[in-house]
Amino acid sequence: MPTLNDEIRPITERILSPQHQLKLVLLGESAVGKTSFLRRFVNADFAEKWEPTVGAGFLTKTFQLYDKMIKMNCWDTAGQDRFHSLAPMYYRGAQTAIVMYDVTKQATFGRAKIWIRELQRQAPPHIVIALVGNKIDLCDSNIPDLHNSNDHDHFGFAEHEEHQDRQVTKEEASQYAAESGLLFFETSARLNFNVEKVFTEIAQHVPVEYLSPIRRDSENNTSTPPSSNSTTPTNLENDDQNSNRRNINLSNGQDDDAIKLNEPGCMC
Repeated sequence: MPTLNDEIRPITERILSPQHQLKLVLLGESAVGKTSFLRRFVNADFAEKWEPTVGAGFLTKTFQLYDKMIKMNCWDTAGQDRFHSLAPMYYRGAQTAIVMYDVTKQATFGRAKIWIRELQRQAPPHIVIALVGNKIDLCDSNIPDLHNSNDHDHFGFAEHEEHQDRQVTKEEASQYAAESGLLFFETSARLNFNVEKVFTEIAQHVPVEYLSPIRRDSENNTSTPPSSNSTTPTNLENDDQNSNRRNINLSNGQDDDAIKLNEPGCMC
């Protein structure tokens, strides 16, 4: 039922403000391109090199899905083994997950299967999981529909990159995804190929009843950095001044800005 505050808010503000939010966790072996993939979606930029994620990074993105504005809260987890035990803290309560591998490294596909089995055992039963094979630009000279798509910036190998052999075939991965009840995509974060498609299709597969409503009293000042005792990460959505993602190191209870995360709080 509309409240008095809803009645007096401008129509444009009511239309553009997100009504629902999703929690997404990004899992996979180190160096498969998770950070570049997420930054490409959220900030529409790409860098050839990123520092390894420590603990987890957090970014948000608001986008329109049919007649709804959805805010997606994305947790980019570290791929190193020493951070594996922290993963349940991030996928707990998640409605969606992306498990990523590098199509040029068979071992990362095997690792992705381990993550998927763990999610299927321990994550919420309604979670929507997408298996994503990244870095197809390193091995495929003819990416399907790339030249006719608006979902890219340029085409060609990076100057320092050489062509690499594909070790995980599309047929092998798609068959595994179908047998495991997963969504499946192949992507290139560098060429911005299929990146947005992954996130939108994941959101489309979440049943309406599992979308989390956004309380109006929690929508104010989301771009303001949290206080020293806050457990809510900074909202980096569409803000160039805040475009550096927040690395959260739960091994010592602090992130780069000394935010305390060892206190009780929501990680959604």
